[in-house]
Amino acid sequence: MRSICLLLLIFPSLLFAQEFIPNYDESKVPDYQLPDPLAFENGEKVNSLADWEKKRVETLRYFETEVYGISPAWDGEMKTEIISEKQNAVGGKAIRKEVKLSLIRQGKQVDIYVLIYLPKSSSRSPVFLGLNFYGNHTLSEHQAIRVTDAWIRNNETYGSSDNRASEKGRGKRRENWAVEEAINRGYGIATLYYGELDPDFDDGFENGVHALYQEERNENSWGAVAAWAWGLSRVMDYLETLREVDGEKVAVLGHSRLGKAALWAGAIDTRFAMVISNNSGCGGAALSRRRYGETVGRINRVFPHWFAGKFDHYNENEDALPVDQHQLIALMAPRPVYIASGVDDRWADPKGEFLSGLYSNPVYQLFGKTGMPVNEQPDVDQPVMGDIGYHVRSGGHGMLPYDMHQYFNFADKHWKVHP
Repeated sequence: MRSICLLLLIFPSLLFAQEFIPNYDESKVPDYQLPDPLAFENGEKVNSLADWEKKRVETLRYFETEVYGISPAWDGEMKTEIISEKQNAVGGKAIRKEVKLSLIRQGKQVDIYVLIYLPKSSSRSPVFLGLNFYGNHTLSEHQAIRVTDAWIRNNETYGSSDNRASEKGRGKRRENWAVEEAINRGYGIATLYYGELDPDFDDGFENGVHALYQEERNENSWGAVAAWAWGLSRVMDYLETLREVDGEKVAVLGHSRLGKAALWAGAIDTRFAMVISNNSGCGGAALSRRRYGETVGRINRVFPHWFAGKFDHYNENEDALPVDQHQLIALMAPRPVYIASGVDDRWADPKGEFLSGLYSNPVYQLFGKTGMPVNEQPDVDQPVMGDIGYHVRSGGHGMLPYDMHQYFNFADKHWKVHP
């Protein structure tokens, strides 16, 4: 009973969640018309890369004002401190270090902790950067890696009833991140706990990186997804300073709500050379207008802190959106993008995720790229890889070793990494 009361306190709109009945029937997907990714608001067509640069600005602005919110420019100071380091990690093949990044602005400070594994190499290493759900310590059994003291979602496996991480979670997510395979294939892994950037509950935007900016909020202000994406860019600032890291080959990835953040980070920060969405669903890779599985109205009611307030205007009103998620994928062009789904994860709408990639093709083709290399959703466990990659694997919601294996294959295809 205590846990139920706590959940309702944190997510009061869960009281209404039972009223929502998701559609899982393709025959009941409504007719919809997607915005043309190569047409300006005034109807004029995009005919050149110069035109696209203007259209890109227009599209990005709509996503900022209508969906994710407008993130502030970073004008503060970052201090770094290595809090632990091991020169012979992963069987002696890697260097592991955990770094505290202190973001300081106008007398306020937010500390985030980044765990980094880098292969021992004479050359600079490409890196996969992503947020994790339960703390850096869940990627390793080593006691030197700190247990986050930030709020975590209540979970008996990874934390305790007071919403704090604990030793119970140490090492339990190691396989999901495929650290050993990454190192063996010449890739680094960098990760941080997302709740240190912004707590995942409706706190009035008073904590985390929002607290660095004392701004009067309005319906276009940044939500939690934008804050998590903004934090990924601050970690990118740091990675670019490391001589061991190839700053031109950093892939940003994320799963579920953190897949939404990875996509938005890739859209607003073109330094990310590759963008990977794992089961990101509504507000991520899935088309909103399909109204399949989770919908705009449902996600806004249960997670009112995730998006801009303006996004509420499109609850049960998706056709009025000036953009849809295929245009989010198009914002990555010509950079490689990978979209992954689980066949049993109907809530995230695997077909809608595939279609977002497919319908972004015109923009990729404007660049002379292939984009999504097939016109029909591939069979289960049959990845396809053009400039946009996609797979729908066996199983449900999760970021599994199978997924990571495909991401490394995709990076091999585009970056030709050979350890």
